[in-house]
Amino acid sequence: MIRSSTAALRRALLAGAALLAACQKPAPKPAPPVPVSAATVERRAMPYTIEASGTVEPRQTVAVQAQVGGVLERVNFNEGDDVREGQVLFQLDARPFAAALQQARGMLARDEAQLAAARADAERFVALAEKEYVTAQQKDQAQASAAALAATVEADRAAVETARLNLEYATIRAPISGRAGSLMVRPGNLVRANSGTPLVTINQIRPILVRFAVPAARLAELRKHRDKRVAVRARPQGAPADDPSVGTLSFLDNAIDTTTGTILLKAQFPNQDAALWPGEFVAVSLELYIEPNALVVPTAAVITGQQGPYVFVVKPDRTTEVRNVKVARNAGDQIVIAEGLSEGDQVVTEGQLRLTAGAKVQIKQPAAAPAPVSASEQGT
Repeated sequence: MIRSSTAALRRALLAGAALLAACQKPAPKPAPPVPVSAATVERRAMPYTIEASGTVEPRQTVAVQAQVGGVLERVNFNEGDDVREGQVLFQLDARPFAAALQQARGMLARDEAQLAAARADAERFVALAEKEYVTAQQKDQAQASAAALAATVEADRAAVETARLNLEYATIRAPISGRAGSLMVRPGNLVRANSGTPLVTINQIRPILVRFAVPAARLAELRKHRDKRVAVRARPQGAPADDPSVGTLSFLDNAIDTTTGTILLKAQFPNQDAALWPGEFVAVSLELYIEPNALVVPTAAVITGQQGPYVFVVKPDRTTEVRNVKVARNAGDQIVIAEGLSEGDQVVTEGQLRLTAGAKVQIKQPAAAPAPVSASEQGT
């Protein structure tokens, strides 16, 4: 009886010990470090830029028209060609103008001969009137005839000049250097003087202009640096971001557009490579000055939350700290920090979504660039 009770008690104690061991949970394992990318806060010279959208427009635009009418004989260029100032573009039938010039010259020679005779007569009548061989009235008539013929000769000379100009206008030259547009008339057609429809339009694209507008709030900054050589960069859509066209600010409008609250600016670009084309939309970056000692971090490091912008700072023990920052301005792929960070701080640039304050991190090393492949390896 005593033995059976002792055995039952022992079994109960063993069962309780097993139940107690089953109820105890194992200690949790520490969370592994979160892999992140990081960058060091540094000071560097950063340009102060104003970003805008602009439109390319030609430096000059000329609609070429005929100044005299006639049959078009030749077109000495192709549509879309680059033409130079003074280059012959069109040739009208010049024979009527050459004949008119010859006729005007003949009339001038005739009237010059008559003028010479009239002046000689006037001189003789003056001498005869002094001796009273002729009346004063006859002398005055001779002088009046000479004066009238002198005026006729001047008119003839003007007619010769007009005929000469008309003959020159039969050869139509390019008034500026630029790119020719679509041809509006073909050889054999009758061209009318100043008809309103241009024969061709020429756009000057070297140099070229970019027109853009910035908020009126930037006017004070623009006026402060207007007298300096302000650099402007323009990049067409789809062009490489690291190879923009570089020009200079050439125009600041004299009034603010009250409808849009902006002010108009223009920049001039050499455009020797013809990267900018009239009518094209471009991204414009106006560089007012360079801040020599700006505190910068990569744009990817700054996160915008409900309390404003913040970053994850990696402390020396490889844990993170959430730190609010004050952003001064954006500068391309960098952000200039006004408050909240110090030079040398490490900030997380990739992997922030998995982080919380105090989380342990492991900074990933940047991938090594692949080794260049030799020509012999390429062949194999």
